[in-house]
Amino acid sequence: MGTAYQYKLRPNSYQIATIETWLELLCRQYNYRLSERFSWWEENRCPVNACPLVMPIPQLLDDPNYYSQKKDLVNTKDKFPSYKLIHSQVLQDCIKRVKLAFDRWFKADKNGTRLGKPRFNGIGRYRSFTYPQIKQNCIEGNQINLPKIGNIKLIQHRPLPDGFQIKTVTISRKADGYYITLSLENKSVPALTTKVEPTLKNTLGIDMGLKEFLVTSEGESIPIPQYYRKYQQRLKTLQKRLSRKKKGSKRWLKAVKTVAKQHKKVADKRKDFHFKTANELLSKAEVIAHVDAERRAGGKLKYQRASKDPFE
Repeated sequence: MGTAYQYKLRPNSYQIATIETWLELLCRQYNYRLSERFSWWEENRCPVNACPLVMPIPQLLDDPNYYSQKKDLVNTKDKFPSYKLIHSQVLQDCIKRVKLAFDRWFKADKNGTRLGKPRFNGIGRYRSFTYPQIKQNCIEGNQINLPKIGNIKLIQHRPLPDGFQIKTVTISRKADGYYITLSLENKSVPALTTKVEPTLKNTLGIDMGLKEFLVTSEGESIPIPQYYRKYQQRLKTLQKRLSRKKKGSKRWLKAVKTVAKQHKKVADKRKDFHFKTANELLSKAEVIAHVDAERRAGGKLKYQRASKDPFE
């Protein structure tokens, strides 16, 4: 079974500068590797109904796949020594993100839908990096030891569950600071199963609405909290202050952060409401049946396993 815990970090000024430098360099590397794949795709693609019959077909270039781009990181470090400051596995994970983004563009998911063309990341759009491996004793007290960054203070509001091992560590930048996400795994704990026979006793039906957030089959209704409406006036005031600042100035950047923090506050309240509502439903039934939005006209129900995660 796998789960994830997220804690807020309290880095010092030197560690903040290091994290920001890594994010900027990784963003450049991501865009460069993505452009390599786009260049190869544009130069070597040839539709079946438009193949040249007179002109000779040029020799195909080598496909810049995951392994070739990861191997080329040695040349990148020789030409740009600043990349030597980044942990090698963090830099390799950036190449893996390019691979996943490019694969999702060509390959369809289980529902048969394909995602759009990957986009280049602008300034400030690359917000996280991942350590694929880390020592299990990296957390000591209220600090976590990250390779090439050092010991960073974290707010550990809840302890890690016993028996779980840390698989990956992700550092992300948000509007109100930096966060760390620990991906945990314990193979001895069985994974959640969906093989549950729905009955009248263990099943609870819900229907999402517009006037009410949801209505259960027992007649209970949960109102829509409308957190955005409550903070709409505050957001309007902050947006006005932002519009009066000169774009690119220090005051403009400060106003942008204030608006982003307010939006994150609304998003956190909405997320907290969703988790608490789901936890309340899971405590009442083992199977949750809800109307499929795509088949609402036919009145068909979609069943999902409603097993409570004891570590959430």
